[in-house]
Amino acid sequence: MTVLLALLIAVAALTGHTWLNAARWLRRPTDRPDEVDEPVAVLLPLRDEATRVTPCLRALLAQRGVPGLRVVVLDDGSTDGTADVVRAVAGDDPRVTLLTGVAPPPGWLGKPHACWQLATRADPDATALVFVDADVVLAPHAVAAAVTELRAARVTLLSPYPRIVVATAADRLVQPLLQWLWLTFLPLRAMERSPRPSLAAAGGQFLVVDRAGYTAAGGHAAVADKILEDVELARAVKRAGGRIALADGSRLATCRMYDDWPQLRDGYSKSLWASFGHPGTAAAVLTALLLLYTAPPLIALGFATTAPRVSMVALGAYLLGVTGRVLTARATGGRWWPDALAHPVSVVVLGWLTLRSYHLRKRRRLTWRGRPVS
Repeated sequence: MTVLLALLIAVAALTGHTWLNAARWLRRPTDRPDEVDEPVAVLLPLRDEATRVTPCLRALLAQRGVPGLRVVVLDDGSTDGTADVVRAVAGDDPRVTLLTGVAPPPGWLGKPHACWQLATRADPDATALVFVDADVVLAPHAVAAAVTELRAARVTLLSPYPRIVVATAADRLVQPLLQWLWLTFLPLRAMERSPRPSLAAAGGQFLVVDRAGYTAAGGHAAVADKILEDVELARAVKRAGGRIALADGSRLATCRMYDDWPQLRDGYSKSLWASFGHPGTAAAVLTALLLLYTAPPLIALGFATTAPRVSMVALGAYLLGVTGRVLTARATGGRWWPDALAHPVSVVVLGWLTLRSYHLRKRRRLTWRGRPVS
């Protein structure tokens, strides 16, 4: 019982931290920003995105409140006619520039190299760079709101996390863990204030950076071989003396990251090993997550008739874990009912994906978009 009470207290403390982050420290950009009076370059890397890029690019061209907006698109070796789709959507809009990318040289991964090509060829007058992925659809005020928040927060890098669109059972089990993990375990206010590079997080789907700070940090050239180039860029910014911040971007952008289970499985497998680092660290973290969030409902069921008090304490721990998922969903525009009830299953799936990630990396079988990533 003592161990179970300690587990209950730990889950309660983590859920309290989730509430504090969500209610007090999570930045929320305004949905009615003033007009941005600085030149802004929106950078869109594309590789075989013919079926996705149309809504993304149309949303970029519909941005309001940024008279100095320019959109730079990079076709990164696509074989599905992505560039033709971009030309059809953009037409003769003078704000859009379409570039043809070159293959990454030795020592570079594809995404950092594509972003670096975009950043180095963007309008030199642009003082803010906005990186957007093809699966993101921005609200009409999104760029203006994000740049306004970047300046108001006085940070070098701002990561407004989009609302993740979920459609399948796999989506609903796995995708909400992204927001839940950083709202539960990352001290947002300390992350903003601390110069420690290890205390950093960012999401590359929608990323806003001050250009001077980006250049001082070495840009994507500083993270050329990093699979988590977004997080590593945030760390590079900190090492260069800049500051970073996370924000709720659910009112600014939506993102459907994966179309089906194989894409989701492979997308997480390619990078989870990098999230945890050493396999020993991954084992320790996953063991803790399973004890805190998956064991309680099993204990509650197993002892329901033989030890009611034990069962009730375990049930309390389970419900507190569910509450953390509810808080996260409500704070980031996600779906909470009945998905949060399956939180223990979500943690198990995360554990399996992590094991798969290390397994494939050990055998050098990790690839993404036809390119090796490890």
